[in-house]
Amino acid sequence: MLIASDVEIQLGARQILYPTNFRIQKGDKIGLVGRNGAGKTTLTRVLAGINQPTNGQVTGNGAKELAAGNVAEATRILGYLPQDTHVKNPKEAVLDRILSARSLDTLSHDLEQVMVDMASDDSKISDKAMKRYDKVEQAFLSAGGYEAKADAEKMAISLGLPEEILSREIGVLSGGQRRRVELARILFSRADTLLLDEPTNHLDADSIMWLRDFLKSYEGGFLMITHDTELLKEVVNKVYFLDASRSTIDQYNLGWEKYLKQRAVDQERRKRERAVALAEADRLFKQGNKMRASATKAVAARQMLKRAEQLKASVQEESYEKVANIQFPTPQPCGKTPLAATGLSKSYGSTEIFSGADLVIDKGSKVVVLGLNGAGKTTLLKILAGVLEPDTGKVEHGYGLKIGYFAQEHDLLDLNKSVLDNMIAVSPASMDDTAVRNVLGSFMFSGDDVLKPAGVLSGGEKTRLALAGLVVSGANVLLLDEPTNNLDPASREEVLEAIANFQGAIVLVTHDPGATKALNPDRVLLLPDADEDLWNDSYQEIVELS
Repeated sequence: MLIASDVEIQLGARQILYPTNFRIQKGDKIGLVGRNGAGKTTLTRVLAGINQPTNGQVTGNGAKELAAGNVAEATRILGYLPQDTHVKNPKEAVLDRILSARSLDTLSHDLEQVMVDMASDDSKISDKAMKRYDKVEQAFLSAGGYEAKADAEKMAISLGLPEEILSREIGVLSGGQRRRVELARILFSRADTLLLDEPTNHLDADSIMWLRDFLKSYEGGFLMITHDTELLKEVVNKVYFLDASRSTIDQYNLGWEKYLKQRAVDQERRKRERAVALAEADRLFKQGNKMRASATKAVAARQMLKRAEQLKASVQEESYEKVANIQFPTPQPCGKTPLAATGLSKSYGSTEIFSGADLVIDKGSKVVVLGLNGAGKTTLLKILAGVLEPDTGKVEHGYGLKIGYFAQEHDLLDLNKSVLDNMIAVSPASMDDTAVRNVLGSFMFSGDDVLKPAGVLSGGEKTRLALAGLVVSGANVLLLDEPTNNLDPASREEVLEAIANFQGAIVLVTHDPGATKALNPDRVLLLPDADEDLWNDSYQEIVELS
């Protein structure tokens, strides 16, 4: 059980959450919702013990066990899936990473080593191994043994990780595959409490269905942030609404559809209460101002005016959805073919990702890159953007080329620099500080928010910051890798409209059917075979199933 006691969260001058109490118990399936930038990711980081609350405390999250060095017990208590997954050990095998949630990776290797030592020609080594065998095997079986190992493999495959990559090193995987590995690891942990921040990112339709069924039957408790309303509708039995304007959590012990109805009722009630309070404050102001001129009524007048001020101060502003104002730039002039690539190939170690990729990007052309996770879509965009070098082939820049690259993992953001400094770094020299701040304001970064390090931003905020960089770039070729990930529905619609209206060329990688519809592509490049074709409706069906 995870317990939040009088938890208060402030970021600089901004109040994210006033002192709040709640708990996540066995059987609780909680959807944490709220507008983009409300602080949902910040709250989960506090609950996970990564960040500390301004006041109050969180217990039952495994922090004490972790501080004491008991990693296995801490993992059993809490499983946390952040939006951004960072590889700590790129040499670690995929299956080992998943098994490590129950320390089965170490136990499995210990058992294998003991069995090797038992077969040694050196009697001292074999005798010692035989004495250790029962103890090592018992520890392995107590953690689930061969059955748990098979469950981990099945879980990975269900989340779209092909069996053949389970023995590969994590470092060679795509961002989407690494995300799936971490999700599999967290789910495999069978922790008492799960904190899941956008768990459906990078999942195809089949994997989302599997995840839905898994969460519906999960015996522990979990709190989940997601923009997938179908998942919320199917799975959650409680909804916590983080109201950014009131800095409070409205806790609804209701399923999704009943929550929507009750929240509408509550908003209407608060609206009426607000109107009544403001009307009463206005009446007291008028009456008090009339009475102040009379010496005999001066005390009563001051009391009336004080009461009016208190009423006005107590009125909560209405909650509203902020939406980023996203308009991609007017493209700079360029030649007929600003970007072309011939014979591109890329391998990681002995694993070939793709080969023989040819791509000609004419002025204003629209191209979608399709393929399964791990087919090399992100790698191809990195090569086109100049972030990676191909093993073979070349990328040619035409006259006037100006590339704007949106990286799926936000690789181009400097996480140690502030939001403002990141924007200044990509803005033209002609833009002064005020102009840069104005652009950030249109992407919902205002006041002290622009001084925050990019590393503390949520996935949705990093997406907005990266998109803001594209807006000031003047790019005539946009390379977009999953640009709608982590966005709330309203901001996603803004991105789709910006894609539809952009007059330059776009190369798009996406799992979002709405993005391909907005793009209205000319062509499609299929990876890993590097086959190119004219776009038709059958490819839209592939996107919808991916």
